[in-house]
Amino acid sequence: MVTGHFGFAAGVKGKETFVPLWALMLASVWLDVLFIPLLATGAESIDDVPGTNGGYGDVIIHADYTHSLVGAILISLVTGWIATRWWGKRGGVVIGLVVFSHWVLDLIVHRHDMPILPGNLGDVRVGFGLWKVEWASILAEAALVLGGAYLYWRAAQSAEREAGRPADRANLVAALIVVFGAVVLALDVFVG
Repeated sequence: MVTGHFGFAAGVKGKETFVPLWALMLASVWLDVLFIPLLATGAESIDDVPGTNGGYGDVIIHADYTHSLVGAILISLVTGWIATRWWGKRGGVVIGLVVFSHWVLDLIVHRHDMPILPGNLGDVRVGFGLWKVEWASILAEAALVLGGAYLYWRAAQSAEREAGRPADRANLVAALIVVFGAVVLALDVFVG
């Protein structure tokens, strides 16, 4: 769902134009960024779904801290609070919500591997499992990228017109979002 997270961030940029696109993109994958050192130390892990090669969506992710509901809420609150330093209260709320959007989008695609409580206390895991239907998951990610790129493009074009400048930059960035999204999605699907 990496591509979908980036598409969502681009869409948010279309509405909240004062928050930099790079910050929204980073916020959209912040839970995964924090997951990497925990994966490296063995505190969190990834296993192939039994009987698969571990390709696109064929994994069970044991991100019991970064991707637990309570953990994601805490990470979102702390990240949003830190972001207020640069983008004020509204910017902090936006960044915090984009961080939390990662958990919501993952809930849609993940199998029952996302715990409610950190460390999987209570042994309750959730996930709707869209990854089980690969083509539907790919379409959902592509729709997020295309929709996000469109929302970004529409807002950026309007801003360029108001400033009396040609929309070349808006067109270029929107095209880069789509190309980047296509490349990341292709790598995710074909390389796994």
